Amino acid sequence: MILIVEDDRFILEGLSLSLTGEGFSLLCASCLGEASAIVKEKLDQIEMVLLDVTLPDGSGFDLFYEIRKRSDIPVLFLTAMDDEIHKVMALEQGADDYITKPFHIRELIARMRAVMRRYKGTESAAVRIGDCLIDPAKGKIYRNSQEVNLSAMEYKLLLIFVNNRKQLLTRELILDCLYDDLGEYVSDNTLTVYIKRLRDKMGSDFIETVRGIGYRVKGE
Repeated sequence: MILIVEDDRFILEGLSLSLTGEGFSLLCASCLGEASAIVKEKLDQIEMVLLDVTLPDGSGFDLFYEIRKRSDIPVLFLTAMDDEIHKVMALEQGADDYITKPFHIRELIARMRAVMRRYKGTESAAVRIGDCLIDPAKGKIYRNSQEVNLSAMEYKLLLIFVNNRKQLLTRELILDCLYDDLGEYVSDNTLTVYIKRLRDKMGSDFIETVRGIGYRVKGE
C-alpha cells in the first residue's frame, strides 16, 4: 500500500491514475491532518510514502518525523522546493529520495521500484505460501517438503511475486522488474511461458490471473 500526501488535486489525480495502473494499492491524503490520521490507523499496512513538503496545514517534515518514530518504511519527498537546504535536510534525516516538481511519472516509478528493491533486498526470512516454502537466504524452494528446482529466470520471477505478494502485478510491471534485475529483454510471450512453468512447479493455484489486469499470489 502506497500513501500519497499531496495537496495539488491535479497532481494527486495524475499520480493515482498512473500508480493504480501499475498495480499499486493507494491511500491518499491532501493535508497533514488527514495524513496523520491515516498513519496512526494504518501504518502497518503502508509500504511506502510519497510526501509533499508544503501542505495547507503544516509541513510534510512533521509527518516524516512522526513516521520515523515508529517505522523505517521508505519515504520519498515530492516537492516544488528545489533548494539544497531542504534536500540535504530530508536525506540526512533518513528520507529515501527527494524528487522535485515537475517530474516525469516513469522516472518516479523507476525510483520507487529502486527503493523497494533496496528494502526488499534486506529481507531474508523464509516465506510460506500455501504448501510452498521460499527461503531467499538459502536460495531454496520447497513444495510439500520436496525441494523445487527453478531456472534463474523462474527464480527471479518467483521472487518478484513473493516480494510483492500484497499487490496485484500488471504484466508491464513484471516485465520491467525482470529487465531491471537481469539486464536483458524479456518478451511478453516469454513471460507467459515462464509463468506457466512456475505454476507447473509451484502448483497451478500458486499464481492467480486477474483477467485483463495481471497476476498475484493467490493465498498465504
